[in-house]
Amino acid sequence: MQEEKDFIKELIDPRTQNTAFQKLLREYQKPLYQIIRNIVIDHDDAHDVLQNTFIKVFQNLKNFKGDSKLFSWMYRIATNEAITFINNKAKRSKLTSSELQSKLVENLQSDVYFEGDEIQLKLQKALVLLPEKQQLVFKMKYFEELKYEEISEILGTSVGALKASYFHAVKKIEEYLNSN
Repeated sequence: MQEEKDFIKELIDPRTQNTAFQKLLREYQKPLYQIIRNIVIDHDDAHDVLQNTFIKVFQNLKNFKGDSKLFSWMYRIATNEAITFINNKAKRSKLTSSELQSKLVENLQSDVYFEGDEIQLKLQKALVLLPEKQQLVFKMKYFEELKYEEISEILGTSVGALKASYFHAVKKIEEYLNSN
């Protein structure tokens, strides 16, 4: 933990900021991209949201209190940026966020960056039918393999509520996959 505190000091110090931020980018760019891509679905949109995420991280580092791990804090920013992006894009398209996500999943087959097979595509279709909270919890637990304690820290929700959300999400996904 002391190592992380020292790294945060390097990120804030104007003399070491550039080098430290390059290290931050190298270390967290891929995992944050995956988190964002799971929410916004589209590759190009994910890159835009990733850029916005790192801008917000950079602008708000001085406000980081260290109550959570740096990655958890950045994960929360990335998740919020992705959700905001989807909601704004849906409004501009005059769709609900669920309708927009359904359209994006339909476009996944033609996405050259999508590496999934038919079952992955069906899983994505099942996911867009879930309520937003269940989607997030499922994606964090299933795709990102985060522990409930980490998800709790990121989303500010109790572990018990997260377990219930995950359980309900799994049941709904199973029902969808069995009927399709």
